[in-house]
Amino acid sequence: MNHGNKLNHLGRKSAHRKALLRNLTISLIMHKRITTTEAKAKALRVFAEPLFTKSKDDSTHNRRVIFGYLQNKEALIELFSTVAPAIANRPGGYLRIVKLGFRKGDAADIAIIELVDFNEVYKIKSDASKSSGRRGRRGKGSAANADSSTVVEDAVMDGDNTPELENKD
Repeated sequence: MNHGNKLNHLGRKSAHRKALLRNLTISLIMHKRITTTEAKAKALRVFAEPLFTKSKDDSTHNRRVIFGYLQNKEALIELFSTVAPAIANRPGGYLRIVKLGFRKGDAADIAIIELVDFNEVYKIKSDASKSSGRRGRRGKGSAANADSSTVVEDAVMDGDNTPELENKD
């Protein structure tokens, strides 16, 4: 029975599993996104997120602790120089797992695991596009509606309900 055993062994002995997670974490830090199986991605998230939390405080002690896990100087420099400043304001949840489907050879579940702050597709727009305050029925929207109504007044609908501009010749 597996009562109280929350660690996914991934079909490996502890040293092999530790080396696997170390190498996946190094690849994730260096490339910001990797493709692996879903089980490895979930195990990697449990392994790597505490390291990202420690990297937010750039101290000699935290560098040595993280180096003890990674054993790779280039990944350590990349983590503290580019990744840590990008995740500094995030309280957790640094990684995103996106399921892709099944691998053709053995039908294993494949997923992409990526750093949330380094994906440009999902990135939230800048503060300039944000509106302050709460949304109401009147206010900013009514001015925009008035501008669009002038365009509609100048348009004439033809038979297929598509607006056509009038010729004022």
